[in-house]
This record gives sequence, structure tokens and C-alpha cells, in this order.
Amino acid sequence: MKSALVLIDIQNDYFKNGKNELYRPENAALNAKQALEFCRNNGIPVFHVKHISVQNGATYFLPETLGVEINDAVAPLPTEMVIIKNTPNSFYQTELASELADRGINHIIFCGMMSHMCIDTTVRAARFLGFTATVLHDACTTRDLAWGDRVIPALTTHETIMASLQGTFAEVISTDEFINNFKVGL
Repeated sequence: MKSALVLIDIQNDYFKNGKNELYRPENAALNAKQALEFCRNNGIPVFHVKHISVQNGATYFLPETLGVEINDAVAPLPTEMVIIKNTPNSFYQTELASELADRGINHIIFCGMMSHMCIDTTVRAARFLGFTATVLHDACTTRDLAWGDRVIPALTTHETIMASLQGTFAEVISTDEFINNFKVGL
């Protein structure tokens, strides 16, 4: 199995004072940074995914704003590919699948934001495209959701998404489990 790390939408608008602040984004970004450093140090290819909102009425990830930029905690190196997307699915109308295939990658390690949207959508798409997936649950986060007159807390939303991905679509583990148990070269 040849692996790659894919960091999805760890962008400034999701952090404090951003236009769509998430639940504890700094914690998720710190774990994503640890996974990123591990992959860099072990020669595991890294792909960053950056969402740019192009639909009418968008309020965040707007082109040419500080909010759309990848957060400094996981800033890409010049040698790392940045994939631009405009939908929740990181594969839809992007070169991500072909870039992974060109490198013989068949296993993707995912982390990023938001768990209930872009992580969920992309991980499920990866499975249907034939990739094996691992999700680092503590390197992902989301926000509170509303359903009717109820608020569903971000942590409940996140845990529900992780539970729904586990097994059928991905192996869901912590960043520490990944770093301590990953067999480089497999």
C-alpha cells in the first residue's frame, strides 16, 4: 500500500476571527501539523486542498482574502501540491484523483475541516474511487448545526460523522495512533 496525506480546508476563515469559526480549530490544526511533520519526515507525499467559494452569496473562503488562505499551522511547502476545489468533494472537478493515481497511491490519510461536510463527502468519494482511507479524528473538526429548532453541538456532529465513516468508508484513528503505528513503506 502506498500512502499520501491529504489535508482538507485548514483555512483561516475557520479560525478565531474568521468568517466561519469552527469548534476548537486550533486543536485540530495542531494534530494535523503533527501528522504533516510525520509525513514530511518519512517521505509520505502530502496534498493540501483549498476551497475557494465561487457561488453567489458565499460568505467565506472568498477569493483573494486572508480567510481563504491555508492556515500557517499547516502551510504547504513549495514542493507540496495544493488542489483547488469549489465543492465539498475534493475529487469533484479537481486533479486530486489523477495526481494520486499517477504516484501509485492507493491509501489516503485524511485530516481537515469540516467533518460533517468536506471530510465526510471526500472520504466517501475516495472509497467509491477505490482508495483505502484513514481519517485522523482529532485532526478534524466542525461546527454546531441546526435542525429545526434544535442545535446539534459540534462535538456531537463530529463524533457522529466519525462513527458513520468508521468501518465501511475508513479506518478512523487518532493522530497519535497514526504516528505510533504507521508502517512507512507499506
